[in-house]
Amino acid sequence: MKKVALVTGGTKGIGLATANALNKAGVTVYILSRRPADIPGLHHIVCDVSDEKQARASVEAVFEKEGRLDILINNASLVISGALEFTENADAKRLMEINFYGVVNTTRAALPLMRAQGGGRIVNIGSVAGSIPVPFHAWYSVSKAALAAYTFGLFNEVKQMGISACVVIPGDTKTNPFREKVTAGGTVYNGRIARSVARMEKDEKNGMDPNFVGRSIAKIALKKHVKPTYAVGLLYKVFLMLWRLLPVRLAGYIVGRMYSGE
Repeated sequence: MKKVALVTGGTKGIGLATANALNKAGVTVYILSRRPADIPGLHHIVCDVSDEKQARASVEAVFEKEGRLDILINNASLVISGALEFTENADAKRLMEINFYGVVNTTRAALPLMRAQGGGRIVNIGSVAGSIPVPFHAWYSVSKAALAAYTFGLFNEVKQMGISACVVIPGDTKTNPFREKVTAGGTVYNGRIARSVARMEKDEKNGMDPNFVGRSIAKIALKKHVKPTYAVGLLYKVFLMLWRLLPVRLAGYIVGRMYSGE
C-alpha cells in the first residue's frame, strides 16, 4: 500500500522540493498553501494553517480521501526582519500563528487519525536560527526555538502509540521565503538592521540547493525509526556543534559580527 503524505507550505522552496522527493519515492503527496496551485504529481488543497478549522478540515479531507495519513510534514512559515523594538505585537503574533500554531493545528488534527491507524510520522521543519538566534530576525528564531521544544515534547508523548516525531534543522537554503521587513528604527540602530537583512539574504542566495534539502527531509520522513532532531548540511552541523561548545559570550560576539556588524 502506498504511503500518504501531507506537506504544508508545499508549493515553493523546501516544501515543494520535499513533496517532489516524496512523490518520486512512490508516496501519494498532498500539499497545502493559502493560494491555489496546480503542480503535476501533487494534490493541492487551499488552506491557511493558522486557521484551526481550515487545518483540521484539510487533514481530515486527506484521510477521508486516502483512508490513511502516514506522514505529516509541517513546513509553512513566515519571516519577519526588523528590530524587536519596532515590530508590532500583532505582526509577531501573526508570525507565531503560522510558524508555531500552524504546526500545532495540523498536528492535533493528525494525531487521532494516526493513532487509529496504528502509527505515523510527523516531521517539523525548524531552522538553525532556532538554535542560534539571529539579530533582527529574532521573532523567526523565537518561533523555530518554540517548534523545537514542542517537537521534543511530542516525541516522548506519542512514541508509545507508534507515532514518531522529529524536527529537521536546515541551514541557509536558496529559497525565496515569505519575508516581511520592518524598516522602522534604522537610524536608531545605526544601519545595523539593513546590514543584517542584507547578510541574511546573501546567505540564502548562496545557500544549499532546496532539492538537496528536500531529498534529505524526504529520506528522514521515510526512515523506519527517527531520533528527535536532524541537522541538514555538514557546514550547519559544524555551526551547531560550535554553538554548543563555545563560551556564550564568544558565540554571541561572532553572531553579532556576522549579522549586524557589531
